[in-house]
Order: sequence, then structure tokens, then C-alpha cells
Amino acid sequence: MTDHNVRTVLPVQAILGEGPVWVAREQALWFVDIKSRHIHRFDPATGEARRWDAPDQVGWMLPSADGGMIAGLRTGLHRFDPADGSFTFLARPEGDPAGNRLNDAATDGAGRIWFGTMDDAETDMSGRVYRHAAGIVTDSGLAPVCITNGPAIAGDGTTLYHTDTIGKTIWRATIGADGTLGAATPFVTIEEGAGHPDGSVVDAEGCLWVALWGGWGVRRYDPSGKLIGTVRLPASNITKIAFGGPDLRTAYATSARKGLDEAALADQPEAGNLFAFDPGVAGVPVTPVAL
Repeated sequence: MTDHNVRTVLPVQAILGEGPVWVAREQALWFVDIKSRHIHRFDPATGEARRWDAPDQVGWMLPSADGGMIAGLRTGLHRFDPADGSFTFLARPEGDPAGNRLNDAATDGAGRIWFGTMDDAETDMSGRVYRHAAGIVTDSGLAPVCITNGPAIAGDGTTLYHTDTIGKTIWRATIGADGTLGAATPFVTIEEGAGHPDGSVVDAEGCLWVALWGGWGVRRYDPSGKLIGTVRLPASNITKIAFGGPDLRTAYATSARKGLDEAALADQPEAGNLFAFDPGVAGVPVTPVAL
């Protein structure tokens, strides 16, 4: 069995840790705690951690090409200024229900943002996947689900993976040069008892890593959908991983305390922390958002 050297690197005990992203120009990891409305930045070289408060639930942070950061708040996309903690509105998905919030996101090689929304009450099939390009948000055309997750882009920029968390299915669609999607086809369905698929990311070998909510870890699938690896982590609710470090060969995983009762929290005191492990493969650099 491979030793992945799993460890806690930042004990934040997040209610709903999510959206880890490695920002290469800073050599730092950014992530959020959606329910606590917190934005976190972690510098693994120095161990320094910073935290900002967001004005609403914040689903993700992404670096922008102009050197700033873009935040996915419940109310839409905003520019975030770490210097003073301010937020400036950019765009929102028109017509998205008021009970929805933004949940997960990724950029493609052209700097477009692919992001999903979801019903905050986790009951209605109102979650959709959107594309942000040149300041405009458009519906991707993918079928609505209750909880969207893990928009992940293959390294060559031609494939998008989209997760229906409640349906326990990851879908795959081709991305055209103009950003339009081809028909979505099922890629992987998570079997009963293994948890629900949450965030995902593609590595440098084209394999998809999927975090498992209620599944105590992450899985790695090859491009054909075959399960080829599993890493167990010390918390049941793993939400997403990001590849980071100077060589993109360290995996960082966010986790959540949400939904765990006192007995469960006693059994997993590290729940909600930021973990790191050695995945044995490199990741793909994150393309900053083109504004």
C-alpha cells in the first residue's frame, strides 16, 4: 500500500471547507469556509495563514490575470482585494433562483470560469453550471441538478467534468474552441456506501481526482473511468483537492464538519482541517481568470 504521508497542515476546523486553489505567483493555497463566510490563504513555506470575512456565503476563490482574486459569493462574482478585504461586484447568473448559491468553480486554458450553483436548502433541482467569459455569464446548457460540484477541466482544455453530487454521478462533455459544450455523457457513478462525489480536479496524466463526502478520502480515475487509486483521510467529509507546491506534487484537501454530530466529531477531531498528502503525480497549473 502506498504511503501518501497524509497530514493536517492547517487546523481550521471549517464548517464547510471548500474550493482549494494553488496560486502559483504567490506559492500559496487559497480556500474558503462557505458556511462561516471565511476566505483563507495558507503559505506552506512559512506556515503563515491569513483569514478574511466575506459578506455572504463564499464558494470559491480564483486568481485573475491582472494579479487580483475573484470570489464566487452567493450574490455573484466579485473582485476581492486582500489589501483591504473589499469586494467589487462583477457579474451574476441572471435568472438563477434566489435560494441558490455558488458552489464550485474552475478555469480552463482560455481563462474562462466554469462554475456551478446549487439550492442552498439542498432540495430543489435548481443548480446549473455557468460559464464566465469576457465579463459575461452564460448558461452552459448542462441539465440542472440539486447540487453541482467539481467543474474540472482536463489539461488540454477540451474536456469538462461536472458532478451531480446527489445523483452520485460525474458527467463529461467536450469543450469547443468557442466555449460551447458537447453532449454530456456519464463518466463515473459512485457506488452505494462509498459516499457522494464532491469537488474534483484533473492531474498531469489526465486522471480525475474526486473528493468523497461521507467517503473518508479521495479517489483517482483514469480517462476511461477506471478506479486506479484511493487515498484515505482522517475526516469523513472531504470536499476537494488542489495540487500545489513548487512542483505541483503536493495535494491539499479541504474538509467539513457540517452534518457531523458530537459522536462523529469525537471520532474525527481533525474534521474541517486542511490536509496535505503526496499523490505520486503532478497537477496542472491553474490558468488565471481572463477579465
